[in-house]
Amino acid sequence: MRLSLLFTIPLALGTMPLQAKTCTPTWVAGWASSQFRPTGDAELPAGTLRDRTLRQIVRPSVSGDRLRVRFSNLAGTQPLRIAGASIARALGSASPTVDPGTLISLRFDGAPEVVIPAGADYLSDPVSLPARALDNIAISIRYEGEPEQTSHPGSRATSWHLPGNHLTAEAMPGAASFDHWFNLAALEVERCAPAHLIVALGDSITDGKGSTTNGNDRWTDILAQRLQADPKRRPIAIVNQGIGGNRLLNDGLGPNALARLDRDVLAQPGVKYMILLEGINDLGTLTRDTPVSAEAHQAHVARIIGAYRQIIARAHARGVKVIGATVMPFVGNGYYHADAQNEADRQAVNAWIRKPGNFDGLIDFDRVTRDPAHPDRLLPAYDDGDALHPSPKGYKAMGEAIPLSLFD
Repeated sequence: MRLSLLFTIPLALGTMPLQAKTCTPTWVAGWASSQFRPTGDAELPAGTLRDRTLRQIVRPSVSGDRLRVRFSNLAGTQPLRIAGASIARALGSASPTVDPGTLISLRFDGAPEVVIPAGADYLSDPVSLPARALDNIAISIRYEGEPEQTSHPGSRATSWHLPGNHLTAEAMPGAASFDHWFNLAALEVERCAPAHLIVALGDSITDGKGSTTNGNDRWTDILAQRLQADPKRRPIAIVNQGIGGNRLLNDGLGPNALARLDRDVLAQPGVKYMILLEGINDLGTLTRDTPVSAEAHQAHVARIIGAYRQIIARAHARGVKVIGATVMPFVGNGYYHADAQNEADRQAVNAWIRKPGNFDGLIDFDRVTRDPAHPDRLLPAYDDGDALHPSPKGYKAMGEAIPLSLFD
């Protein structure tokens, strides 16, 4: 029998044939904000955005090769017409000035404008604008007429607006400003390399009340910086879906956490992890206006835990791991005026969060931020002044206390 042998003769070093790299691009949310209908002081005066260009600054938490923007008409009762939009690299977080060489007009199904149905979101066509993680990206929207207000009031970031069409303007001298995001639900990033997404679902402590306007020093920002500083974990993105006043069981400034879970968390492209920091407003509002019975306290704690169970079950059904964060101290807050029973409720909730097997992981923000001498209160150095919200120093401590191994 004759055998046929095949010999492969290696080429000299440096002359090895190169195999073409294959890539399956994937989209991941690099930045997001929870959009809803603003009320009270969060609502802009009538006419503020009529026939104007609005420029907003956001920061993707992961790098990528192409970008697309998700615009939102979530709170609209009528179709929203966007008469034009553009994107560019901004020169900073506290200015509307952009790098003119990076300005790109956004299109929608090839057209320069779009009409978004009531209650809906709409993705722009992708654009080739390579973005580094933590870059400042400016997104400009041109309105014709006056839009219904769909917004995220707690942006802790300044947006600028001027009458007329300024989509391709390098700067916007004389522009008026406010600290809100409007009609802007997400900036999505396309990557050749795989990426995983963390979604932080929470209230004003996640939204960043007490952080520095345009300073990007919320606890989620600190976590994003740590992930990008670690070469092993740079493909991990994080988006902040906190809303000031948010609750698990009832609507506050925005819809309750159970009502917005699918849209704000589970629908985000690339989501693999959720950090849940919710419950402080539920605990505080129970007795804000009047005391309640011991039985009512027990029932309230049971409902909070029931909401956690619902969130975990729904996330697990979508393959998302849920990391529980303990509720931080708030005795001394003048709005909630918590007493010993409120503190007992908090301890009961935190005991459930800490119990192994309930969540997929634990971040003990209570332990990080409490005053060891008065564990029912925030550490004074971490207190922004209202005994409820952390200071920038407190947010830094929170972000630095999160074990990165939770996301391995």
